[in-house]
Amino acid sequence: MTPQDMETRIVRYGDLQPCRTAFIDAHTPGSDQKENFTIIGAGVTESPHQHIHIRETPGFNIGAAGQPPMCRNSLHSHTTAEVFFVLKGTWRFFWGRHGTAGEVVAQEGDIFNIPTGIFRGFENVGTDYGMIMAILGGDDAGGGVTWAPQVIEDAADHGLVLGENGMLYDTKAGEALPVGVNPMPLLTEEELKAFPEVPVEDVVRDYVARYWDLMALARDKPARVIGADGLLRDRPGFDVEFLSRGSIPPEMCATERHEILMPVRGHWRLSWNGGTTVLNPGDTCAVPPGMAHALAPSMTGEASLYRIRSTDDPAGATWSS
Repeated sequence: MTPQDMETRIVRYGDLQPCRTAFIDAHTPGSDQKENFTIIGAGVTESPHQHIHIRETPGFNIGAAGQPPMCRNSLHSHTTAEVFFVLKGTWRFFWGRHGTAGEVVAQEGDIFNIPTGIFRGFENVGTDYGMIMAILGGDDAGGGVTWAPQVIEDAADHGLVLGENGMLYDTKAGEALPVGVNPMPLLTEEELKAFPEVPVEDVVRDYVARYWDLMALARDKPARVIGADGLLRDRPGFDVEFLSRGSIPPEMCATERHEILMPVRGHWRLSWNGGTTVLNPGDTCAVPPGMAHALAPSMTGEASLYRIRSTDDPAGATWSS
């Protein structure tokens, strides 16, 4: 593979193209300044205007959300994994029918494997524009998103209607539901009973890993973050590992799995038979199966990255046993 070929498999942070109308709350005050990025796969966007950087999926999707201070993403639920790690800023994640069942605040490098089947939202509580990177379970991650009823009702007050086909229509821009397409129905009170209010102690214990704990665990070998034997036990269709300067294999290695590299801090030199390049924080690199490659920090100082690999497990509900 030439360096030019490899570059087509890398999405640079500075080249990310946002969509500002990706979701039903795009016009709702408090949520109307957020930006959505689909990096690998189509993600969960509801907008036909979303730019997709790499359409081919490795069994999961990679995306990102960027928001200014005090901007939030409204309550929604997924039937497959939604994993976030904080790239920039300070973020508050909250969950429950009304977002009051619990919350955690995550700093740069922290990772949160949000349990499936619960309503969740998040907001930037820092003082500058923030960015969180997402891993979404399944090739078709858009097939399992459900909004809390009040989100759909609030959106209608500001001109956005979600069709039962999963697409948004802006009535203020003159758009209307196509013939034969009905509005997305609101969940009934009986249906809402299926969405649990997970205790905060369970979430903190089983679904959140802190950056500096992972740095300690990755002192001399990669830390297993998400997986059947990971710090966060789950089988969402991918494994997540955390690498630091001290946990890098010294020789080139290859795997038959799809592998995604996502630097958190520092600059990483990726080498393979045919070329070399440097990956920076916020970059996303899709290493093809079977390609021998090596990683090493390209500069002195702190260096860390998340490595995501596909597995044979099907995408689905959170697994913990």
